[in-house]
Amino acid sequence: MIHGNNTGDLYYLSKWAQEPKNRLHYYGQDGSLVLAERRIFLVHYPHYAKAMALTGDFDLVCNGHEHRAVIERIRNIKGSETLRIDPGTVAGVSAPPTWVFGDLQTMEFAIRPVS
Repeated sequence: MIHGNNTGDLYYLSKWAQEPKNRLHYYGQDGSLVLAERRIFLVHYPHYAKAMALTGDFDLVCNGHEHRAVIERIRNIKGSETLRIDPGTVAGVSAPPTWVFGDLQTMEFAIRPVS
């Protein structure tokens, strides 16, 4: 997990991550990980996500903040493409509630409505 721009997130996510039975990892402002042999970067802000996608160091960059679902391919400085995804808002803030489902092996992702 990473935190968004709600300052309450900083305290509560950090506190929650320290609970003994918690199985999630709290990265803080941003995080990178490898999952299914894909390099993934997580951050809340889209401008930061787009900049990280441009580096070509990641296969997938995920962000939030926009409150609308986005799936885009960004041409990076290494001559390939990096996928950037914002799953939208499950709460329906400023847009219909959405989430994104995908396959890391094929790198195919789809925006789905929350129902």
